[in-house]
Amino acid sequence: MAVRIRFARHGVRNNPFFHIVAINARKKRDGKPLEKLGTYSPHPNIKEGAKHITLDFARTKYWLGVGAQPTDGVRFLLERAGLLPPRPLHPKVKRSPAAAAAAAAASSAESQPKA
Repeated sequence: MAVRIRFARHGVRNNPFFHIVAINARKKRDGKPLEKLGTYSPHPNIKEGAKHITLDFARTKYWLGVGAQPTDGVRFLLERAGLLPPRPLHPKVKRSPAAAAAAAAASSAESQPKA
């Protein structure tokens, strides 16, 4: 069974809040989760000016350890919380040796002055 860690939307129109849940990847967004891991309120509190996030670190580490894949939004929160390493800004592109040689030849041909 493929497990995802994702948001389940709750709240009212124009004022959502989300539960962070571990759920079967084939279920609906708001379907019954395997486990609720935390909550996330995207709108800042007027008094505090901060967004509220609660997260059960132990259970989240468990689900990540057994292979649950977080969605992009949840991945961002988990990176900020320190549970996942941050993604590189510019991932390295893997090239075959033939493609690398062709790219090097093209760049050296461009750098030579034309007569």
